[in-house]
Amino acid sequence: MKTRAFCPAHITGFFKAELDEKDPNCLGSLGAGFSIQRGVKTTIILSPRNSDDAKFHIQIKGFKTGDVRVSEYVLNEFLADNDDYFVDVIHELDVPVGYGLGCSAAVALSLALALNQALNTGLSKTKVAQIAHLAEIKCQTGLGDVIGSYHGGFEIRTKPGAPGIGKLEKIKPKEKLDVVLICFNPISTKKFLKEKISLINGLGGKMVQELIKTRDMNEFQDKSIEFARYIEVITPKMNKVVSELHKNGIKCGVALFGETLFSLIPSDKKQRVLQILKKYDGHIISSRIDHSGARLN
Repeated sequence: MKTRAFCPAHITGFFKAELDEKDPNCLGSLGAGFSIQRGVKTTIILSPRNSDDAKFHIQIKGFKTGDVRVSEYVLNEFLADNDDYFVDVIHELDVPVGYGLGCSAAVALSLALALNQALNTGLSKTKVAQIAHLAEIKCQTGLGDVIGSYHGGFEIRTKPGAPGIGKLEKIKPKEKLDVVLICFNPISTKKFLKEKISLINGLGGKMVQELIKTRDMNEFQDKSIEFARYIEVITPKMNKVVSELHKNGIKCGVALFGETLFSLIPSDKKQRVLQILKKYDGHIISSRIDHSGARLN
C-alpha cells in the first residue's frame, strides 16, 4: 500500500501569538500570510510488521533536516493502536527548513493526510489537520502555519487555533502574483518566541485588525517589513536587499521566522526582482500562490 500527500509551504508576514489557552487546539496565532506551490510531498509505504520490529522509518529527500520530532509525533499518534504495519515514510522537501517557510507544518500535515488514507483510519480532514497542529504546538516548531497551509491561498487568521477551531478570511489578489524569496539563514522559532513574545504581540494584533479593513497586498508587505524592524529580525544584509527593492519600486516582506525576504509581484516585475536578488548570497526560490491547500496527491 502506497499513498502520497502534498502540503504547500506557508509564509507569515506578521502575527500575534496566542499562548494562554489550556487546550492546545486553541493555541496558535492571529496574523496574515500565504501558501506557495512549493512545499512537502510525503509518501507512505505500508508493509507487514513483525512484533519485535520498529514501527516506522523516516527518510528525508531534497532539503535536509536532522529534526524529525514532528514526524515522530504524528506517526506515534496514528500508530498508537496499530501494530500490524511497518510504515516507511519519505518526505520530499522542496523548501529549506528553518527559514520561515512553514516546513514543519507541511511535513506534519502531509504526513497526517497520507497516514489517514493508508491506514484507512477514517478521520475527517479537519481532525487529521488537528493532529498536525498539535505536533507543531507540542514540538514548539510553529503556531499558525498548519491552518494556513490547510486552506491555502492568501489568508488573514482572525481566531487562533487548529483547523476547525481557528478562523481565517481568504483574500483573492486582484491580479495573478508571482512569489520570489531569498533565504539567508535559519532562525529557531522556539528561541525567538521566547525572547520576543511581548514585542510581537504588541504590534501583531493591531496589524491584523488594520489589514482586515484594507485587504491590500501592498499594505501587507509594508506591514511585514514594519513588523520585522520592530521585533529586530532584519539583519544588515536583509536591509540592503529591502533598500534596493524599495528604490526600484518593489514591495517586499519578511518570512517569519527566518532570515528570509519575500516579494509578491505582478509577473512583469519578476525578472527585475530576480536580477536584484542574484547580486546577494542567498538561496532564491520562485513560485506562485497555492490556492488549493494540503491534499492527497
